[in-house]
Amino acid sequence: MPELPEVETVRRTLEQLIVGKTVDGIEVLYSPLIKRPLDDPETFRETLRSETIQAIKRRGKFLIFETDRLSLVSHLRMEGRYALKTKDDLPDKHTHVIFRFTDGTALHYRDVRKFGTFHLFSRGEEMQSAPLLPLGPEPLDPGFTLDAFIRMLRGKTTKLKPLLLDQHFLAGLGNIYVDEALFRACLHPERPANTLTRKQKTALYESIVETLQKAVDSGGSSVRSYLNGKGEMGMFQLQIQVYGRQGESCPNCHSPIRKKKVGGRGTHYCPKCQPQPRRRSGSAVRKSM
Repeated sequence: MPELPEVETVRRTLEQLIVGKTVDGIEVLYSPLIKRPLDDPETFRETLRSETIQAIKRRGKFLIFETDRLSLVSHLRMEGRYALKTKDDLPDKHTHVIFRFTDGTALHYRDVRKFGTFHLFSRGEEMQSAPLLPLGPEPLDPGFTLDAFIRMLRGKTTKLKPLLLDQHFLAGLGNIYVDEALFRACLHPERPANTLTRKQKTALYESIVETLQKAVDSGGSSVRSYLNGKGEMGMFQLQIQVYGRQGESCPNCHSPIRKKKVGGRGTHYCPKCQPQPRRRSGSAVRKSM
């Protein structure tokens, strides 16, 4: 699934490609992708017709297409992908929504698994309800400070891996970048959040921000099928240290990287650099908070 860096890269690419274009018509070839208005692709088409794209924004893993009156919230899920085409380019069998513009170009939404979603709102209402309302803070937002992160961790007994994957806790992180951030912070993915020292909280905060920023700067990670809106691969996969590298040598200590299920998700870590946490007494836990 595209994570924050990949979605941000798609946002920047689409910003270059379609801002200022006016919608001439929309083809919905697979209507279950349209979640709002639910089961009403005709209203979806008619409401967006003649609207001009003013901006492309992002919230967590969601893209937001803004016009003067509307906000279209799009989630790529596992395999969603946008590509700008000419009016004569025919859709393949996996293209499910086509936005045709008055200049003769067309934005194709392609989704092999058909898991993507579209929610249409009046502008400004998108932040007041699902899917955007429940999202946690943005990890690359200036307001996401170390002190704010420490406050967020207070009272959290959840293991670090599922906690960081929880979009209600922190928006935008997925399997790749949680594994990478925990490795850089030398923290075991099963470490309970309330057992971290302040030094460890600081290391985790810095590793999250640094990992995501480096990934954004590299255009994301093309680990499987991800391409940006221009059909280009991301390059952060060349910097990945543990994700997908089970059995390979740790870049720090040369121990074999392991993979296990944590919170139901495949998780990669170094057993030496990220040691299994020891049980601590209640008083020791309280002192670390």
